Amino acid sequence: MTTTGTEDVKELLRAACDQAGIDTRGAEPIRLGENAIFRLPGGIVARIARPGQLDAASREVRIARWLADHDIPAVRALDDLGQPIEAHGRAVTFWHELPDHHNGTPAQVATALRRLHDLPVVAGQHPFSALEPFVRLDERITAATSLTDDDRAWLHQHLATLQESYHHLPAGLPHTVLHGDAWVGNVVATNDNQVVLLDLERASIGPPEWDLVSTAIKHTSFAWITADEYRNFCHRYGHDVTAWDGFALLRDIRELRMTCYLAQHAAENPRAHQEAELRVSCLRGRNGPRPWSWSPAS
Repeated sequence: MTTTGTEDVKELLRAACDQAGIDTRGAEPIRLGENAIFRLPGGIVARIARPGQLDAASREVRIARWLADHDIPAVRALDDLGQPIEAHGRAVTFWHELPDHHNGTPAQVATALRRLHDLPVVAGQHPFSALEPFVRLDERITAATSLTDDDRAWLHQHLATLQESYHHLPAGLPHTVLHGDAWVGNVVATNDNQVVLLDLERASIGPPEWDLVSTAIKHTSFAWITADEYRNFCHRYGHDVTAWDGFALLRDIRELRMTCYLAQHAAENPRAHQEAELRVSCLRGRNGPRPWSWSPAS
C-alpha cells in the first residue's frame, strides 16, 4: 500500500484511527507524498510515514516530547496515545494541529535555531542520534531515472567524494541538538508571532553549522534572500557560517541533497525534470559560478 493511491492511503488512515479511537469523518488531505498528511476533526493531524519507518516515527514522537519538556516551540504529538500506530505495515503518528501560520523569516529561523542549539546535550538523556548528512542520497540518485546515465554516474561519484571529505570536516562550533532541515518551510510563525519548528524527522546531534548552512546558501548559492536578510540572520544567531573553513563542504552536501530530492521526483513528475537537469548541470560546473538560478521546490 503506497501513497500513490488515494483510496489505499485513506483505508490505511481509517485502520490507524480505528486503533487510536480517533474519528476520521471529514478527514482532509494536506499533502500526499512519501509522507501522507491528513487533517482530522478535533484539531488533529495524522502523518503516515513511508514504508519501513516505524523506528524513525517512534523516534520523532520521542523527540517532539523531549522538546516540549525543554520548552522549545515545536509540533506536539498527542500525549494520551501510544505512538506510533502501525497499520498495514506503515507507521502513523498523530499531532496537534497548528493555528494559522506562515513561513518564518530568516531572522525568525535564526532565533529558533539559537534557542535550539543552546539546549544542553547530556549523554544518555536525550532521544537524538548522530547526524546522517547522506541518508537516502544513494537511493535517490538510483531512482532519478529521468536523468541520463552519465549524470547519475557523476552524482554517485560526487556523493562518494563528499562522503570521504566529510570524514575530515574541519573543527567548528561544539556539537549540539540540530533540527536537521532548518529552512523557512520547516520553521513557521503563527499569526500571534510564535515561531514553531516543524518536521522533526532529521533532528539529531551534530555540528550546528549544518542547520546554519541551509539559510546561508539561500543567499550565497541561489540569491533567494538578500544580503541584508542574511546579515540579519547572522546577527540574530551570533555566527556567520560562511566564514568557517568547512562551509564549502556542507554547502556542497546541501546542494546535492536538494538536487537528488528533485531528481528522484522528476522521474514521476515531468514538470520537475527541467529543474532537475539544471541543478545537475550547475553541480557539474556547466552553468558558471554561484549564485545559480534554481527555482525553490514547492
